[in-house]
Amino acid sequence: MEKKFTSENFEAEVLKSEKPVLVDFYADWCGPCKMMAPAVEALANEQDEVTVGKLNVDFAPELARAYKVMSIPTLILFKNGEAVEKRIGVQSKAELEALIR
Repeated sequence: MEKKFTSENFEAEVLKSEKPVLVDFYADWCGPCKMMAPAVEALANEQDEVTVGKLNVDFAPELARAYKVMSIPTLILFKNGEAVEKRIGVQSKAELEALIR
């Protein structure tokens, strides 16, 4: 199951994580985000090497600004506390798998 990231746990769960972390920046009202949700959840359920989670931009706008999230869905892969890859728009499960390799 994917993790839920918030302003309160972002530093500990994402930036200080020992493992790479894929963060799905989304909003509840976003149609494309809802379309992609099953792929994100499936990836989260299958991955042990990478933590997969979601961050609702409506509740953490400061994090969306900090990582220059201008449209959603946006996925950012973090390694060792750094954003290393970014994808904007709906991604298939195969595209998500390629992103974390």
